[in-house]
Amino acid sequence: MSAQSTTEVLVGGAVLAAAVLFGVYTVQTTGLSRSSSGYELAASFRSLEGVSVGTDVRLAGVKIGTVTNVALNPQTYRADTRFSIANGIEIPDDSAAVISSEGLLGGNFLEIMPGGSLTVLDAGGVIEDTQGAVSLISLLVKFVAGSGEDVVAGDGSQ
Repeated sequence: MSAQSTTEVLVGGAVLAAAVLFGVYTVQTTGLSRSSSGYELAASFRSLEGVSVGTDVRLAGVKIGTVTNVALNPQTYRADTRFSIANGIEIPDDSAAVISSEGLLGGNFLEIMPGGSLTVLDAGGVIEDTQGAVSLISLLVKFVAGSGEDVVAGDGSQ
């Protein structure tokens, strides 16, 4: 084998090793690995815009789980959602699930707003109090379309 062939094999091996390391890093940091160290809860939303399988579930800004399943309920026309919560984190049964945004241009995530109940949700429990995603585009359209209506009322009063 010539020196050029040996160099090509070594460079190819280094590139392959870097690709494998990058893949392992990606799986660990994005939470794509299916670890069974948690329990599953459910919630039903009117609008789940911007949330899909793999989206973060956060409590007080800290990631405590991920969305594991999203499906349309044909009877209620709502988005039935299942998500896993890390073991050791107890969610009160009067908590709320809210679709929140990371900022003006950021993505959405599922935020758990804990309640004050002393009773906690068991595995397979359902969070009844939900608030769907608010579309920034629809809010802007309402603001622009309604901006002139507040200035002058129909009866001449301000």
